[in-house]
Amino acid sequence: MTTPRLVAFDLDDTLAPSKGAIDPRIAALLRALMHRVDVAIISGGNEEQFRSQVIAQLGETDAADLARLHLLPTCGTRYLRHDGDDFAPVYAHDLSADERDAALLALREEAERLSLWEPEPWGDILEDRGSQITFSALGQRAPRDAKTAWDPDGAKRAALRNAVAARLPGLEVRSGGSTSIDITRAGIDKAYGMNQLAELTGIPLTDMLFYGDRLDVGGNDYPVLAIGVPCVAVEGWEDTAEKLDELLETL
Repeated sequence: MTTPRLVAFDLDDTLAPSKGAIDPRIAALLRALMHRVDVAIISGGNEEQFRSQVIAQLGETDAADLARLHLLPTCGTRYLRHDGDDFAPVYAHDLSADERDAALLALREEAERLSLWEPEPWGDILEDRGSQITFSALGQRAPRDAKTAWDPDGAKRAALRNAVAARLPGLEVRSGGSTSIDITRAGIDKAYGMNQLAELTGIPLTDMLFYGDRLDVGGNDYPVLAIGVPCVAVEGWEDTAEKLDELLETL
Protein backbone atom coordinates (compact mmCIF):
# COMPACT_ATOMS: atom_id res chain seq x y z
CA MET A 1 0.00 0.00 0.00
CA THR A 2 1.01 3.66 -0.24
CA THR A 3 -0.07 6.01 2.55
CA PRO A 4 -2.60 4.57 5.02
CA ARG A 5 -5.63 6.66 5.91
CA LEU A 6 -5.98 4.89 9.28
CA VAL A 7 -3.32 3.20 11.42
CA ALA A 8 -4.59 0.64 13.94
CA PHE A 9 -2.91 -1.14 16.82
CA ASP A 10 -3.29 -3.95 19.25
CA LEU A 11 -2.61 -2.68 22.79
CA ASP A 12 -0.87 -5.14 25.13
CA ASP A 13 2.62 -6.13 23.93
CA THR A 14 2.20 -3.89 20.87
CA LEU A 15 1.77 -0.35 22.25
CA ALA A 16 2.44 -1.15 25.90
CA PRO A 17 3.65 -3.91 28.20
CA SER A 18 0.78 -6.20 29.17
CA LYS A 19 -1.62 -4.23 31.42
CA GLY A 20 0.93 -1.40 31.59
CA ALA A 21 0.78 2.26 30.57
CA ILE A 22 2.14 3.33 27.22
CA ASP A 23 5.64 4.79 27.31
CA PRO A 24 6.06 8.55 26.72
CA ARG A 25 7.76 7.70 23.43
CA ILE A 26 4.65 5.82 22.24
CA ALA A 27 2.42 8.67 23.47
CA ALA A 28 4.41 11.16 21.39
CA LEU A 29 4.26 8.89 18.34
CA LEU A 30 0.48 8.50 18.69
CA ARG A 31 0.06 12.28 18.93
CA ALA A 32 2.16 12.70 15.80
CA LEU A 33 0.10 10.06 13.98
CA MET A 34 -3.24 11.57 15.03
CA HIS A 35 -2.12 14.89 13.58
CA ARG A 36 -1.79 13.21 10.17
CA VAL A 37 -4.17 10.22 9.94
CA ASP A 38 -6.90 8.45 11.87
CA VAL A 39 -5.66 6.12 14.61
CA ALA A 40 -7.43 3.11 16.14
CA ILE A 41 -6.63 0.84 19.06
CA ILE A 42 -8.39 -2.52 19.34
CA SER A 43 -7.74 -4.97 22.17
CA GLY A 44 -9.35 -7.49 24.47
CA GLY A 45 -8.79 -5.09 27.36
CA ASN A 46 -11.74 -3.29 28.92
CA GLU A 47 -12.59 0.40 28.72
CA GLU A 48 -10.94 1.17 32.07
CA GLN A 49 -7.66 -0.28 30.79
CA PHE A 50 -7.85 1.88 27.67
CA ARG A 51 -8.39 4.94 29.83
CA SER A 52 -5.50 4.19 32.19
CA GLN A 53 -3.04 2.70 29.70
CA VAL A 54 -3.60 5.14 26.84
CA ILE A 55 -5.90 8.13 27.36
CA ALA A 56 -4.38 9.18 30.69
CA GLN A 57 -0.91 9.10 29.13
CA LEU A 58 -1.63 11.32 26.12
CA GLY A 59 -1.36 14.55 28.09
CA GLU A 60 -2.51 17.80 26.51
CA THR A 61 -3.64 16.62 23.11
CA ASP A 62 -5.69 18.88 20.85
CA ALA A 63 -9.39 17.92 20.70
CA ALA A 64 -9.26 17.95 16.90
CA ASP A 65 -6.55 15.29 17.01
CA LEU A 66 -8.39 13.26 19.65
CA ALA A 67 -11.40 13.24 17.32
CA ARG A 68 -9.28 11.07 15.00
CA LEU A 69 -8.67 8.44 17.68
CA HIS A 70 -10.94 5.38 17.60
CA LEU A 71 -10.97 3.14 20.69
CA LEU A 72 -12.34 -0.41 20.49
CA PRO A 73 -12.11 -2.20 23.86
CA THR A 74 -13.02 -5.86 24.32
CA CYS A 75 -12.16 -6.72 20.69
CA GLY A 76 -14.53 -4.17 19.21
CA THR A 77 -17.62 -5.07 21.21
CA ARG A 78 -17.41 -1.44 22.37
CA TYR A 79 -16.49 1.62 20.32
CA LEU A 80 -15.54 5.00 21.79
CA ARG A 81 -15.02 8.36 20.06
CA HIS A 82 -14.06 11.75 21.46
CA ASP A 83 -17.05 14.11 21.66
CA GLY A 84 -15.05 17.27 22.35
CA ASP A 85 -14.91 16.68 26.11
CA ASP A 86 -14.31 12.96 26.68
CA PHE A 87 -14.42 9.57 25.00
CA ALA A 88 -18.04 8.44 24.78
CA PRO A 89 -19.55 5.16 23.54
CA VAL A 90 -20.80 4.90 19.97
CA TYR A 91 -22.06 1.37 20.62
CA ALA A 92 -21.74 -1.46 23.17
CA HIS A 93 -22.77 -5.07 22.51
CA ASP A 94 -23.05 -6.43 26.05
CA LEU A 95 -23.66 -10.06 26.91
CA SER A 96 -26.96 -11.00 28.52
CA ALA A 97 -27.03 -12.07 32.18
CA ASP A 98 -27.59 -15.70 31.14
CA GLU A 99 -24.67 -15.57 28.68
CA ARG A 100 -22.36 -14.07 31.30
CA ASP A 101 -23.35 -16.64 33.94
CA ALA A 102 -22.85 -19.55 31.54
CA ALA A 103 -19.44 -18.25 30.45
CA LEU A 104 -18.19 -17.69 34.00
CA LEU A 105 -19.34 -21.14 35.10
CA ALA A 106 -17.82 -22.93 32.10
CA LEU A 107 -14.46 -21.19 32.53
CA ARG A 108 -14.25 -22.00 36.24
CA GLU A 109 -15.33 -25.64 35.92
CA GLU A 110 -13.19 -26.45 32.88
CA ALA A 111 -10.12 -24.72 34.31
CA GLU A 112 -10.49 -26.74 37.50
CA ARG A 113 -11.02 -29.98 35.55
CA LEU A 114 -7.86 -29.33 33.51
CA SER A 115 -5.88 -28.33 36.64
CA LEU A 116 -5.48 -24.80 35.28
CA TRP A 117 -7.18 -22.95 38.14
CA GLU A 118 -4.46 -21.08 40.04
CA PRO A 119 -5.03 -21.33 43.83
CA GLU A 120 -3.00 -18.19 44.62
CA PRO A 121 -3.45 -15.77 41.71
CA TRP A 122 -2.34 -12.15 41.37
CA GLY A 123 -5.83 -10.64 41.45
CA ASP A 124 -9.07 -11.91 39.93
CA ILE A 125 -8.94 -14.80 37.48
CA LEU A 126 -12.39 -14.12 36.03
CA GLU A 127 -13.54 -10.67 34.93
CA ASP A 128 -16.94 -9.55 33.64
CA ARG A 129 -16.22 -6.76 31.14
CA GLY A 130 -19.87 -6.34 30.13
CA SER A 131 -19.41 -7.21 26.48
CA GLN A 132 -16.70 -9.78 27.21
CA ILE A 133 -15.83 -12.36 29.86
CA THR A 134 -12.09 -12.80 30.35
CA PHE A 135 -10.17 -15.61 32.07
CA SER A 136 -6.66 -14.65 33.21
CA ALA A 137 -4.94 -17.83 34.37
CA LEU A 138 -2.61 -16.19 36.89
CA GLY A 139 -4.85 -13.26 37.80
CA GLN A 140 -5.33 -9.79 36.33
CA ARG A 141 -2.20 -8.37 38.00
CA ALA A 142 0.23 -11.21 37.31
CA PRO A 143 3.81 -10.11 36.54
CA ARG A 144 4.88 -10.29 32.93
CA ASP A 145 7.62 -12.89 33.49
CA ALA A 146 5.19 -15.30 35.15
CA LYS A 147 2.66 -14.83 32.35
CA THR A 148 5.25 -15.44 29.65
CA ALA A 149 6.44 -18.65 31.32
CA TRP A 150 2.97 -20.08 32.01
CA ASP A 151 2.04 -21.32 28.51
CA PRO A 152 4.87 -20.68 26.03
CA ASP A 153 3.53 -23.07 23.38
CA GLY A 154 -0.15 -22.16 23.82
CA ALA A 155 -1.19 -25.73 24.67
CA LYS A 156 -2.88 -24.84 27.96
CA ARG A 157 -4.93 -22.05 26.40
CA ALA A 158 -5.89 -24.26 23.47
CA ALA A 159 -7.10 -27.05 25.75
CA LEU A 160 -9.14 -24.68 27.88
CA ARG A 161 -10.50 -22.79 24.90
CA ASN A 162 -11.67 -26.01 23.21
CA ALA A 163 -13.28 -27.35 26.39
CA VAL A 164 -15.15 -24.12 27.11
CA ALA A 165 -16.20 -23.62 23.47
CA ALA A 166 -17.85 -27.03 23.46
CA ARG A 167 -20.09 -25.87 26.33
CA LEU A 168 -20.93 -22.47 24.80
CA PRO A 169 -21.90 -23.08 21.16
CA GLY A 170 -23.71 -19.74 20.93
CA LEU A 171 -20.71 -17.66 22.00
CA GLU A 172 -17.26 -16.86 20.60
CA VAL A 173 -14.43 -18.37 22.70
CA ARG A 174 -10.82 -17.60 21.76
CA SER A 175 -7.33 -17.36 23.17
CA GLY A 176 -6.42 -13.80 24.08
CA GLY A 177 -3.10 -12.77 25.57
CA SER A 178 -0.37 -14.99 26.98
CA THR A 179 -2.59 -16.38 29.78
CA SER A 180 -6.11 -15.39 28.80
CA ILE A 181 -9.31 -16.69 27.23
CA ASP A 182 -11.92 -14.19 25.97
CA ILE A 183 -15.62 -14.85 25.44
CA THR A 184 -17.92 -12.54 23.46
CA ARG A 185 -21.04 -12.76 21.32
CA ALA A 186 -20.62 -15.14 18.39
CA GLY A 187 -18.84 -13.67 15.38
CA ILE A 188 -17.17 -10.89 17.34
CA ASP A 189 -13.38 -10.70 17.17
CA LYS A 190 -10.89 -8.10 15.99
CA ALA A 191 -12.06 -8.63 12.41
CA TYR A 192 -15.54 -7.59 13.53
CA GLY A 193 -14.15 -4.43 15.12
CA MET A 194 -12.12 -3.53 12.03
CA ASN A 195 -15.13 -4.08 9.77
CA GLN A 196 -17.17 -1.80 12.06
CA LEU A 197 -14.43 0.82 11.74
CA ALA A 198 -14.56 0.60 7.95
CA GLU A 199 -18.34 0.94 7.95
CA LEU A 200 -18.54 3.83 10.40
CA THR A 201 -15.55 5.82 9.09
CA GLY A 202 -15.94 5.11 5.39
CA ILE A 203 -12.26 4.10 5.24
CA PRO A 204 -11.77 0.83 3.31
CA LEU A 205 -9.88 -1.99 5.03
CA THR A 206 -7.24 -1.81 2.30
CA ASP A 207 -6.53 1.82 3.27
CA MET A 208 -5.76 0.81 6.85
CA LEU A 209 -2.52 -0.44 8.39
CA PHE A 210 -2.51 -2.65 11.51
CA TYR A 211 0.32 -3.34 13.97
CA GLY A 212 0.07 -6.43 16.20
CA ASP A 213 2.18 -8.95 18.08
CA ARG A 214 -0.10 -11.99 17.51
CA LEU A 215 -0.58 -12.15 13.74
CA ASP A 216 0.27 -15.86 13.65
CA VAL A 217 -2.52 -18.29 12.76
CA GLY A 218 -4.54 -18.73 15.96
CA GLY A 219 -3.28 -15.47 17.43
CA ASN A 220 -5.88 -12.91 18.44
CA ASP A 221 -4.58 -10.42 15.85
CA TYR A 222 -4.76 -12.93 12.98
CA PRO A 223 -8.45 -12.17 12.12
CA VAL A 224 -7.34 -8.66 11.07
CA LEU A 225 -4.81 -10.10 8.63
CA ALA A 226 -7.35 -12.65 7.39
CA ILE A 227 -9.83 -9.99 6.23
CA GLY A 228 -7.23 -8.26 4.08
CA VAL A 229 -5.98 -5.41 6.25
CA PRO A 230 -2.28 -4.70 5.53
CA CYS A 231 -0.43 -5.69 8.71
CA VAL A 232 2.94 -5.22 10.39
CA ALA A 233 4.14 -7.83 12.88
CA VAL A 234 5.89 -6.45 15.97
CA GLU A 235 7.63 -7.85 19.04
CA GLY A 236 6.86 -5.49 21.89
CA TRP A 237 6.27 -1.75 22.13
CA GLU A 238 9.90 -0.84 21.47
CA ASP A 239 9.74 -2.59 18.09
CA THR A 240 6.45 -0.78 17.36
CA ALA A 241 8.08 2.56 18.20
CA GLU A 242 10.96 1.94 15.78
CA LYS A 243 8.59 0.95 13.00
CA LEU A 244 6.41 4.02 13.64
CA ASP A 245 9.45 6.27 13.35
CA GLU A 246 9.88 4.82 9.86
CA LEU A 247 6.18 5.19 9.00
CA LEU A 248 5.99 8.83 10.09
CA GLU A 249 8.77 9.73 7.67
CA THR A 250 6.47 8.65 4.83
CA LEU A 251 3.30 10.47 5.94
